[in-house]
Amino acid sequence: MKLLFLHICLFGLILQANTLSQKECIDKTLKYHPDIKKLSLSVSKTEAMVGIAKADYLPQINASAQYNPIDTFVMPQNGSFSTIEDDSWQAGVQLNQKLYDFSKTTSTISAYEKDKEIASLSLNNQKALLAYSVKIQYNIVLLQTKALEVRKKDLQTKEELYNQAKAFVKEGLKTEADALSLLSAMYIAEDSLAEIESELNKALSTLSLYMGEKIDPNTTFEDNSVIKENNIEDSHSLLEKILANNYEAKSQQQQIHRDEFLYKASKAGHYGSIDAIASYSHQDTLNEYDTSMVGISINIPIYSGGRVSAQTQQFSIAKDESKESYNSKKLLLEDEMQRLIIDLKKFKHTVKAKEALLESSQAAKEIVEARYKEGLSTYIEVLDASSTYLFASLGLLEAKFSINNIINRLDYLQGIIQ
Repeated sequence: MKLLFLHICLFGLILQANTLSQKECIDKTLKYHPDIKKLSLSVSKTEAMVGIAKADYLPQINASAQYNPIDTFVMPQNGSFSTIEDDSWQAGVQLNQKLYDFSKTTSTISAYEKDKEIASLSLNNQKALLAYSVKIQYNIVLLQTKALEVRKKDLQTKEELYNQAKAFVKEGLKTEADALSLLSAMYIAEDSLAEIESELNKALSTLSLYMGEKIDPNTTFEDNSVIKENNIEDSHSLLEKILANNYEAKSQQQQIHRDEFLYKASKAGHYGSIDAIASYSHQDTLNEYDTSMVGISINIPIYSGGRVSAQTQQFSIAKDESKESYNSKKLLLEDEMQRLIIDLKKFKHTVKAKEALLESSQAAKEIVEARYKEGLSTYIEVLDASSTYLFASLGLLEAKFSINNIINRLDYLQGIIQ
């Protein structure tokens, strides 16, 4: 009994180890996919840009030194000039502290902080998009796996019917045309089966590339073909939720704020800045002495060739452009949402119709096949019943697959990653 229990436990662990869930696929993709790593680096880069902009708040201190092995000094002597050559050196420190620049630095920092938020939103959007792509491929694997089972059963049925037809031909109960027709149907079933296997292998290959690891051929996948529960609110409420949570929409909102700050910073460039300056220097030439200076400087751009005005106009246009881009994105999101809801309702009706068709076609198929074995039905009736059953089986799978894809797409539009 202990040995049996141990075998059962080991078998269960093996099955568990070979089962790959959709969540595991998403987690591995988000961990290893290069797009995620690239955008994570973009976030770090924008953080560094914020630090660069904040540096203007702090005093800027520079040290300088100069040594001249040969230096010529001109000295007046008795109404004439004489020269003396000697070495010389000097060393000093300069300090510059910005006191006021009409909020140019503050606006620039705020703009870079918005860039940081935009980069973070782009990263989250890529995560949501990759998660959605993984869900699509995972569902394709499930769909093709189930379709493969249906196609195998269909091929098996046609092989059995062909073998029966050959036996009937020998007994003189069927013609050679009956057997050849069923043979043709069997070859078509084999070709359809090969096509399904090809699509399944493509989906597995794509899923492997997303995850960054090879999927074991013996891996099983969790069956999530059951239609997901979803509570679709009215279109207005759903649209509000999408606009509030969609990463692309939020990113474009932040772009509007960023361009506003850049416009303010550029506008403030017209007024210059007020700086506190200080310096200390020690010089050793013919004479050795120290110099120091403390004061305030005012820098006002009088003429820049129109550069400052052009930059201000550029950022003003960019601000308006960002607003229109956001309005365009809102329209696209609303249009996609409405189309998805319409398709969702359509496929729900399709599922009900396919379920009823599957039930009736299965019963009809069993009756026709039984009558064919007794010589009461023709091969045409058998193939027609088999085709109807196959159409209903595959149609039901595809309808459920389409519904889950729509729900996954709505999840992506709402910024849901898992």
